[in-house]
Amino acid sequence: TEILVRKVIIPLVDSNTASKIKEIMNSELSNNEKLSKIQAIYEEYFNKLPENEKEEFRKKLEEKAKEVEAEIQKELQKTIIHKISVKDNNIEYKARGEVPGQALNQFSMDEYKGNFRIATTTGEVWSGNSLNHMYVLDDNMEIVGKLEDLAHGEKIYSARFIGDRAYLVTFKKIDPLFVIDLSNSNNPKVLGKLKIPGYSDYLHPYDETHIIGIGKEAIDAENPQSNFAWYQGIKISLFDVSDVENPKEISKFNIGDRGTDSEALHEHKAFLFDKDKDLLVIPISLHEINRGKYQGEISTNAYGDLTFEGAYVLSLNLQDGFKLKGRITHLSDEEIAKFKEQQYYYPSYNSNIRRSLYIDNVLYTISQREVKANNLDSLDEINVIKLSYQQENYPIVY
Repeated sequence: TEILVRKVIIPLVDSNTASKIKEIMNSELSNNEKLSKIQAIYEEYFNKLPENEKEEFRKKLEEKAKEVEAEIQKELQKTIIHKISVKDNNIEYKARGEVPGQALNQFSMDEYKGNFRIATTTGEVWSGNSLNHMYVLDDNMEIVGKLEDLAHGEKIYSARFIGDRAYLVTFKKIDPLFVIDLSNSNNPKVLGKLKIPGYSDYLHPYDETHIIGIGKEAIDAENPQSNFAWYQGIKISLFDVSDVENPKEISKFNIGDRGTDSEALHEHKAFLFDKDKDLLVIPISLHEINRGKYQGEISTNAYGDLTFEGAYVLSLNLQDGFKLKGRITHLSDEEIAKFKEQQYYYPSYNSNIRRSLYIDNVLYTISQREVKANNLDSLDEINVIKLSYQQENYPIVY
């Protein structure tokens, strides 16, 4: 509070009022007494302003308060970076650095040409004071370049460093994809950005000028005054960043309704992609809204019912974009029948496909209960190997 008084109120009021406030601040009064007297002095000053100046003063006060709050958050929230050398049998501590904010995950950090790059977020989205930043540290872990205060009120959902560029996705209501130039370590700058509904939790390079994003679709809340959006089903996007000033979403593939999920959103090892084979595979827990249950318009925050558990196999290339080749599941025929018979059936977690891989022309999907082999072209089942696993307290039937 004292910082806000000194940095926000005192610079905006006249010199006489500022002197009175400083005198109170430097007195021996208790904090509560100081705040009470400062509040009275401030209200007296504000009430004496002409009516046509009050609104302008209020706006200046709010803008200055946001600016100071952002600086406070940068001081309060820090990420400490330790540099350790590991060579042969020797482990040596080299340096320590720090940057404002918190990093999202491993993809928010990168080492390139002797520099360490990191993307962070300060503040909180729901407090409205969040900001996003990019820092470049040298060999001694000293900050040599920075790009601060991106996307006020949003936070980083995904990041990816590729050579001299970084790609950031922030989100609260609309998904901005930022293309950031890091070729000059001392002067990072935004080259371009794209605003589209939804967000990407994970970014994966397709090639030097295209990026794959996987996340959630989003729809604005029904209340036009709301400053957030309801996430929906899974969305996979292909971004063209060849024109760095004007990135484009050139293809997208939506899966399911609100409630649909994928382990690939928070675990990149669940994401299988091979450009040469036009292959993309991700695990999916599919939720779909039964439109027949609703009369009239369906709310944007309505959840779907679980209707499928398995993996989606897609083809992807620059000419045709995303196309569904088929789906693979580890559910038994009995479990699939229960999906059709009962609305609220949840199969065992052991049936969830966790990983996928291919060898030659065979696609393997792996869950805790089995490994299934399918032909990579037709997706016809070739074989199944049952695994030993401990049954959890599922399935659940309501």
